[in-house]
Amino acid sequence: MKNLFLLNPELTFLNHGSFGACPKPVFESYQSFQREMELDSVHFIQKKFPEYLAKAKASLATFINCEANDFVFTPNPTVAINTVMRSLNLNEGDEILSTNHEYGAMDRTWHFYCKNSGVKYVRQPISLPIVSKEQILEEFWKGLTSKTKVVFLNQISSTTALIFPVKEICDKARDLGIITIIDGAHVPGHIDLDIADLNPDYYTGTLHKWMLAPKGSSFLYVKKELQNQIEPLVVSWGYESLTPGKSQFLDYHEYQGTNDNSAFLCTPAVIDFLQENDWKQKSAEAKQLVLKNYPKFCELMNSKPIAPISTEFLGQMASVPIKTSKPQELKDLLYDKYKIQVPIMLLNEKVYLRYSINAYNSQEDLDVLYNALEDIIATTDLLQV
Repeated sequence: MKNLFLLNPELTFLNHGSFGACPKPVFESYQSFQREMELDSVHFIQKKFPEYLAKAKASLATFINCEANDFVFTPNPTVAINTVMRSLNLNEGDEILSTNHEYGAMDRTWHFYCKNSGVKYVRQPISLPIVSKEQILEEFWKGLTSKTKVVFLNQISSTTALIFPVKEICDKARDLGIITIIDGAHVPGHIDLDIADLNPDYYTGTLHKWMLAPKGSSFLYVKKELQNQIEPLVVSWGYESLTPGKSQFLDYHEYQGTNDNSAFLCTPAVIDFLQENDWKQKSAEAKQLVLKNYPKFCELMNSKPIAPISTEFLGQMASVPIKTSKPQELKDLLYDKYKIQVPIMLLNEKVYLRYSINAYNSQEDLDVLYNALEDIIATTDLLQV
């Protein structure tokens, strides 16, 4: 499978989770749209783009099970969450309940919002190791107060790679009349996503990670009854449009000036590639490889798994707790000397080595990482075991 990707053959690439990897056929589709735009950019943007966009949205709507008019494409989840954040009508003293496992850019987004609004961002501790789903739910809801107006959390944590029970949290929040905002950056193409079943108020996910789309392709779903409350992050021609469409939400957010939106238009090619190559089966095999190797890496690092070793909590990534006072030096050494692309991540004063597995990876890739870590332990002071 690695021959179908543009990855550097000299690297052991174990970091799909950060920015993904795009297969050659999809990348060719991406460049085809770019070339077509350059032939006549006026005709492409004004005439062809709406047609291509409609096809892309229809294909993604089927893939994630929602209506095509209930989401817009965005470059990344950060843009999506900032769009929602700018439109929240919260009052001073209100609270946003989250966890201490969120992505750093999202924490910063909410800190910015709270600094300017007087709203409180609650990073409710979820202790490690995870014992059960019930433990997560119990600890999370301990952060609930009468002032909680919004629940925000990632469905799969970036740093700890843990899968959170967002369905149960969305269901309870709905019963309590609390807004739900879900960061599903790592979800589409990784674990099953059914927007209609999950029923969040707001949801964002990427296509350029586990769905294998070109970089800069994500989406923001907004429940229909909330769409007219979402102000444009960038005001452009869709605002107070001279030719308004059927949806203010789409007018405000789909046409925001001159952008290269070719990555969005590749969505049908992305989904075709996944289906033609039986990606569900390949994803299942990758998950088993993750689970098989996780205890081995924890033993090497003299640490313990941070959750039960099952697909309930782990997908195609796993984070191994490690002890190092020089995380950046360790990452650089793994790359420069051993030609391994793998992240060393910090969260809540703990350090993790997170490996990702996709269809282009093999046991040999994980063996390369294991042997490199053994060598580093034996020859440097960068890892303490």
